[in-house]
Order: sequence, then structure tokens, then C-alpha cells
Amino acid sequence: MSFATLEICDVESGQITVLLETDRHIEAPNWAGEALIVNAEGRLFRVAQDAPELVEIDTGGHTQCNNDHGLSPDGRWLVISDSSEVGESCIYTLPATGGVPERITMQTPSWWHGWSPDGETLAYTCRREGVFGIATIPEAGGDEAVLIAGGGHYDGPDYTPDGAHIWFNSDRGGQMNLWRMRADGSEPEEMTGGDSVDWFPHPSPDGRNVVFLSYPPGTSGHPFGREVELRMMPAAGGAAKTLVSLYGGQGTINVPSWSPDGRRFAYVRYARPADS
Repeated sequence: MSFATLEICDVESGQITVLLETDRHIEAPNWAGEALIVNAEGRLFRVAQDAPELVEIDTGGHTQCNNDHGLSPDGRWLVISDSSEVGESCIYTLPATGGVPERITMQTPSWWHGWSPDGETLAYTCRREGVFGIATIPEAGGDEAVLIAGGGHYDGPDYTPDGAHIWFNSDRGGQMNLWRMRADGSEPEEMTGGDSVDWFPHPSPDGRNVVFLSYPPGTSGHPFGREVELRMMPAAGGAAKTLVSLYGGQGTINVPSWSPDGRRFAYVRYARPADS
């Protein structure tokens, strides 16, 4: 049995399509037109739907990419989070087809998670002087703005399609739940509050729903190798429904993975130890 499968879920029908099976530890799919992008072993790969195989993307000498990567809204640029240069995660951009990365964040560590719909701003998780927060920076580089920070953990920022809000996950309220704030960091609002441990919210392209990763109660952090669920909730708030139950966690759905038409999302399922 393969170690990992790259899968696509149709949110309306619930149909699941297995696109790729592999013995490599792939993670964090993005949708790139009709192809998908994943990371594995410090590198990025493109997987075409009509000929699904791992085709490496040239990232120059940056070969310590983690699973925080994605495409610009126009599809021309790829953003990566890589630690090759300074030993901690930095954010870089490069042509979507591959090329020489340009460093965007001077402060470290920085882990990319969202690109504003107008293409002008990157949103990311940061840790500054030991404190976690959510920050933004112009897509061409410049001054960093820390929008929200404090005790606890902040992660997974992703813009709504109108650019008005940023969703993220945080335990600022005592437990890891989903939050939403205005794009300038104001008016943070807790959007989930059950017993589950919720991470990595991703608003749908039409703005109606949010897909996220849900761990069992009591889970610490966002570990790999857990029984988890991919859930969807109304973007305005309300009850979530489970779309997929699987063995996964870290690497399953870290970054934006909705299809451009908003009908499907991609994720990675892993083999349970007894099945591998």
C-alpha cells in the first residue's frame, strides 16, 4: 500500500477522487489551474491531473521548502517558505514555472499562508522575540506589519475572496479554534468553539464556506499521524459538517487548496501504520 494519496473531494456530491498514490511523504496541495502543487523532502512538485506524477519544480538552491507554499491570484508567481539560506523559514517568490527565488521577508521565522485577492499582499505566521502572530508584507517586499500577536499560538492566515477579512487559527481564547479578523487586524472574532481542535481555515472562492482541519479534543499542536476530519462551515458562522474522515494531520491541508471553481478541494491522506 502507498504511504500517501493525493485526493480531491467534490463538496456537493461528496465524491472523492484519488489523483496520485506515492511512497513519498507529500504534503499540502495547492491548486494550480488544472494541476496541483505539493511539497516532499524539501522540494516542490507539480502533479498534472491528466498525467498524475511528481514533476519537480526548479526552486534554485532553495531545497529546504516546508509545506507553506502557494500561487498568486493570477497564477504567475509561486510563494515558498524555505530555510536553506539562513536556517529559519523565510518567504520567497519565484515564477510559477520555476526559477530563482527572491527573498521577501527579512525577519525570521516566517511561514506563508495567504495571498490577498488583489495580489498585493502576503499574509503569514511569524514568531518575533518568541511571540507568535499574524503578519503581512507587500508582495514585492518591504515593511512587515504584525496584525495580531500575543500569548499562545497564531497560524494559518487566509484571505476571504473579497479581501475584507483574514481567517486564522489561534488558542488566544484558551483552546485552538478558528478566528476571523478584518484585513487590518482589527475586530478579531472567534468562529468555532466546540471540543475539537481546529486548524488551517480556507475560505471558498465564492466566499460562502470555509474548509478546515479538525483534530480530536485534547490534541496538542498540529501533529502528523492522527485520526482527523476535514470539515466545512458557513463563512458567516454556524455548524460545521464533516466532509472527509482520514488518517493525517500535519501535511493534509496546510495551505489554500480549493479548486478555482470552488467545487472541489485537494488534500493528502496517509496510510495508517497497520496498513502501510
